[in-house]
Amino acid sequence: MKKLNERRNSQSFVIVVALLTLLGPAYTHGQTRIRLATLLPRGSSQYHTLEEMGQRWRTISDGAISLTIYADGTMGSEEDAVRRMRIGQIQAATISVAGLSEIDPSASALQKIPMLYRSLDEVEYLRSRMRPDLERRMAEKGFVVLFWGDFGWVHIFSRQLAEQPEEFKRTKVFVGAADGNEAAIMKSLGYQVVPLEWSDVLTSLQTGLVDTVPTVPILALAGQYDLVAKHMLQLNYVPLVGATVITKKAWDSISPSIQATLLSASAEAGTQIQMKGRAESADAVEAMKRRGLQVHPVSPELANEWRHFFEASYSKMRGTMVQADVFDEAQRILAEYRAGGIPAKQGKNDH
Repeated sequence: MKKLNERRNSQSFVIVVALLTLLGPAYTHGQTRIRLATLLPRGSSQYHTLEEMGQRWRTISDGAISLTIYADGTMGSEEDAVRRMRIGQIQAATISVAGLSEIDPSASALQKIPMLYRSLDEVEYLRSRMRPDLERRMAEKGFVVLFWGDFGWVHIFSRQLAEQPEEFKRTKVFVGAADGNEAAIMKSLGYQVVPLEWSDVLTSLQTGLVDTVPTVPILALAGQYDLVAKHMLQLNYVPLVGATVITKKAWDSISPSIQATLLSASAEAGTQIQMKGRAESADAVEAMKRRGLQVHPVSPELANEWRHFFEASYSKMRGTMVQADVFDEAQRILAEYRAGGIPAKQGKNDH
């Protein structure tokens, strides 16, 4: 009798293990923790919007999905965030084109061509037209795009007053540490470039290691760059474009029945982040002016001078900073936009 009971217990154990094996994936699908890295400052409105997105995800999934946000660059640079996603330390990130290009270089077409755009409407039009192909390329690399957006225009902050392209050649210009191709192009144009991590920008401005930093006003204010770089050339240099992405492995662990709803909630968060980012960049300029920032408006003539200066170097950027095929596609789409008579709404910072 004792051996019979032992045999039955053993059989029961095998059955339980088999059931747990079968049920395991479903259970795992219901217990998903998403760790998201970003350079966005903790406490910023964009950070709070990501928090709200996480709360909506939790509600949609009946508490099965939790989102933990690592802000302020605590997970390192955007390139570090991509590496961490690839090895599974984190599952998602809100990153700019600099980070997205680490996943697939085609994303660089959205941001890295100076003076490509004439309005933020053009920025959105190009992004919407290129989005299906970009997301297909990202998916092939193992990532799902939750939403796209931008923070408006990057302007040029400098320690010394400078307005024309030639004048900036006398300054030391910051470029991202991972932007080797951009650094090479800038050097070929006669600029003194200093590759650095964003976390080193303020100290480098204070010590004179760099004089010039292109960035959006909201990040200049948050980083206190204006306390040293007291001049801002209001040139619409490039837009700061980004996206929130999640690894396909993490996305596939979520029940397909709620993925569409999660994407909808994410898209709403992206719209809010873009709207707030653009508005707060304008507010940031006013805040920095109150503490001494000198803003130098750009006339249409000066904007054209800058545009012609950079357009002359597009042949060097094509195939290096930006893949040739996507560079050509971006140019084609914008030519289509302009030839089609689609009105470009002129904002106060658009030329």
